[in-house]
Amino acid sequence: MTFVITSSCCSDAGCVAVCPVNCIHPTPDEPGFGTSDILHIDPEACIDCGACADACPVNAIFPVDRLAHRDRVFIDINASYYRDNPQPSGWSEVVYPVIPKLPADLRVAIVGTGPSGGYALRTLLNRTEATVTVFDKLPTPGGLVRAGVAPDHPSTKDVMKTFDLLYRDPRVTMATNVEIGPEVNAGQITPAELAEHFDAVFYAVGASASRRLGIAGEDLPGSTSATELVAWYNAVPGAQGPRFVGGGSGRAVIVGTGNVALDVARILVSPPEALAATDIADRALALLRQQNVHEVVVLGRRGQADAAYTSAEYRALETIPGVEIVVYDGDDLPDLSGPASPDRRRIVFAFHAVPEAARGDDHLRSVRVRAGDQAREIASDLLVRAIGYRSTSIDGLPFDEADGRFPVRDGRIVGDGGTPLPGAYAVGWAARGSTGGIGANKVHAIATVEAFMNDVVEGLPRTTAAPEAFGELLARRQRRSLGYRGIAAIDRMERERGAQQGRPRVKFTEVGAMLAAAGRRRR
Repeated sequence: MTFVITSSCCSDAGCVAVCPVNCIHPTPDEPGFGTSDILHIDPEACIDCGACADACPVNAIFPVDRLAHRDRVFIDINASYYRDNPQPSGWSEVVYPVIPKLPADLRVAIVGTGPSGGYALRTLLNRTEATVTVFDKLPTPGGLVRAGVAPDHPSTKDVMKTFDLLYRDPRVTMATNVEIGPEVNAGQITPAELAEHFDAVFYAVGASASRRLGIAGEDLPGSTSATELVAWYNAVPGAQGPRFVGGGSGRAVIVGTGNVALDVARILVSPPEALAATDIADRALALLRQQNVHEVVVLGRRGQADAAYTSAEYRALETIPGVEIVVYDGDDLPDLSGPASPDRRRIVFAFHAVPEAARGDDHLRSVRVRAGDQAREIASDLLVRAIGYRSTSIDGLPFDEADGRFPVRDGRIVGDGGTPLPGAYAVGWAARGSTGGIGANKVHAIATVEAFMNDVVEGLPRTTAAPEAFGELLARRQRRSLGYRGIAAIDRMERERGAQQGRPRVKFTEVGAMLAAAGRRRR
């Protein structure tokens, strides 16, 4: 009985490494890795050993006879990959990395605790004897795993369990609730200070800002970004929720056709009672219950063949109980100027449809769209732009405003003229832009750590600061940083709160509440 990879796949590729018959593709050295949303098991070659399922960090692999009804679509998704991408016979040559001998007293900092930072940490611990300090501006680690993965995809978040083991390593110091920036009076630590106290700094800060549409009315109440919306329903402190103050149309409009757009559509149209069993933020659940969106319109500027979502993500929508999926192209878009029907829930894809303006007086009431050759008015209480992410600059570091990322060459941050800054590296979306998933970030993080190791061999300048000096600096800033025990206390408290309601966890949404939970002693 063959095994099947499902939608929660994170493309970590740990399954590839353990497969004895090379039946999982694309591998990290093959085209499509990092852009394919999931990996795929060849049903003809699988020998049913189960090694892949044991190695999967997010519980995404199952025998075909144990698939849930909604996941049975992945039987054909896995098989069709091999129909469309014939695999060469034989084995590719295995190339083992050359690990140079490095000093045992290296001191490294990682800024950010998302997947790229986690994989950089794992590689550093596995291949060097360095001590590593890991920073995050929030009290809780996780980056976009905690703040970006949809609440109804809980198994994808299990990748953090592998990083949690790393945080306990005696060579690792966790320092969350610490922000990197220029405001020293506000307790921030500057990049120059990190460079002074560490031999190398890896910036794994992701891409948390949104791109704009550039249309009239974009800033009306009721118009927001997917970045802000996702952070809000995932309980990120400080994230502002949407202002549903329109005419009660029961409809939302999303601009963009990537996987994030589909995630947002699925969350908005799902019955609130279904979301109540997830770790969605209480603040979001309460507002979604009140508003009760019944229809989401997803606008694509080009045709369906050019949509940015993956086939797996789209086909998984069709298994949502009680939700209808309909697709229109250009001129055939029906009249949506009135309220959505309260008797059905549906996701409407409108291709060759370009938003021209958000309409309303003091709040959003409709979105004017050019569908094919016709102008249409879509009544809507919410407009969400989901057209891509960009990183935000950090004072003291070079930044490419046009591309929305840190300028790098082979992972090394470069300044004017392309000269690398000694000991400064960027990994993941902060370096590559917001393309590719967890697997692509893993490959990039490994390659960047290898570049750092080569730099050490070539004579990377070392810090002259005393090992204890940075802790003294952090204390002088009067910033309450959290170590692993405080992080674990927050996690434990959120899980206990969730258990009382039959949910995985109930997240804190305020930093003060997190810090209070971190300070409580376990009885």
